[in-house]
Amino acid sequence: MGAVVADDGPSGIKAPDGGWGWAVLFGCFIITGFSYAFPKAVSVFFKELIREFGIGYSDTAWISSILLAMLYGTGPLCSVCVNRFGCRPVMLVGGLFASMGMVIASFCTSIVQIYLTAGVITGLGLALNFQPSLIMLNRYFDKRRPLANGLSAAGSPVFLCALSPLGQILQHEYGWRGGFLILGGMLLNCCVCGALMRPLEPPKKSEATKEVVEKKAKKKLLDFSVFKDGGFVIYTLAASIMVLGLFVPPVFVVSYAKDLKYQDTKAAFLLTILGFIDIFARPICGMIAGLKWVRPRCVYLFSFAMIFNGFTDLMGSMSVDYGGLVVFCIFFGISYGMVGALQFEVLMAIVGTQKFSSAIGLVLLAEAMAVLIGPPSAGKLLDATGKYMFVFIIAGIEVTTSALVLALGNFFCIKKKSEEPHTKEEAAEREELNKLEDKAPEDAKVDSIEVEQFLKDEPEKNGEVVTNPETCV
Repeated sequence: MGAVVADDGPSGIKAPDGGWGWAVLFGCFIITGFSYAFPKAVSVFFKELIREFGIGYSDTAWISSILLAMLYGTGPLCSVCVNRFGCRPVMLVGGLFASMGMVIASFCTSIVQIYLTAGVITGLGLALNFQPSLIMLNRYFDKRRPLANGLSAAGSPVFLCALSPLGQILQHEYGWRGGFLILGGMLLNCCVCGALMRPLEPPKKSEATKEVVEKKAKKKLLDFSVFKDGGFVIYTLAASIMVLGLFVPPVFVVSYAKDLKYQDTKAAFLLTILGFIDIFARPICGMIAGLKWVRPRCVYLFSFAMIFNGFTDLMGSMSVDYGGLVVFCIFFGISYGMVGALQFEVLMAIVGTQKFSSAIGLVLLAEAMAVLIGPPSAGKLLDATGKYMFVFIIAGIEVTTSALVLALGNFFCIKKKSEEPHTKEEAAEREELNKLEDKAPEDAKVDSIEVEQFLKDEPEKNGEVVTNPETCV
């Protein structure tokens, strides 16, 4: 584990489920926190930007939208980079991009320049960190993977609770330019997290075995064969429908409370409640998903989490006072945390380790389209009706529909996967590796004539014969 090796995720390496994996988990926690919380935390500076450039709120909101679009929409690009260069180099470059975007944004003189720097460059940097960190987490954890996913996903609500008040302090003390500059420096911690992503070292094997592993390493930069997997297609469809309504309630719940004539501070406190519950819901759900009886049925637990979330939205639409909204936020925080803890765990279980780097990129691209459609369409519905009830009802229907697509699709259309490799090629390669490993003890019994001939053929250096450990007796 200490050596620098090609980060190609070779098969045959057993996940340590601990050890340096805990350092990888810590790095993934930080990256997840920055990736999901940063687009929301930047909104703290919107009033300053409106005053500085004489623009509207809708113009500044594009900064967060671009950040999210880059995080989701560059999924295939991240997959290609990881398959070509490995996780650690991609994350180090991504950390530099994320930091550079915010630092350059602090010197911008127009909102369009901020779109390109804080939006595009920083968004690309966060994307180049987020996806590889999940891939490394998948490689380091197997038995404890549900718990690891739950703990890493908890970074999102923790950082949201921390970055929002920090942003307010920075804005008050240093203005938006100083705040952007300091946040850019903080994003350099992504490079530190990238350095933690030490690739796993494959076990020492004979030369013949290495050739088989090398063949396996020559994989496609973006593997579209995942679409041949019915489980992946159903998951992608369900996830895209889910994202249409999943992010709508957190966006509109504060405005809902203000529309009911409650103070701004009380309205904003609703998100604090939601985030606090979310912090504990994710790791607890990860522990439950890792139980021996639950893990084989994790896809149905994920479906239940989505149904729970959709039902919560439907009940929240009936809230008529602050107490009702508080209850809604508590239950929404639980269900939202469950969805966050399980979404990538289920994808890992469906496609396996070898295809996960390509699968997650394609899924995020599909979700990017839904992310851009969901909240704006809900806003138009609100403008047309003037009632938040319909917004919450539509969101609940969308999330519940996605749960039914996932659960029914898996129950009726997908046969239970055996423990065999995913493809015939993998099966043949594994069989060949097993044969070579079986022959290894026999090959070790090299007779003396072959050893003598080997030593004669080898050149001498500094008066000593250069020997090969595999042929020495």
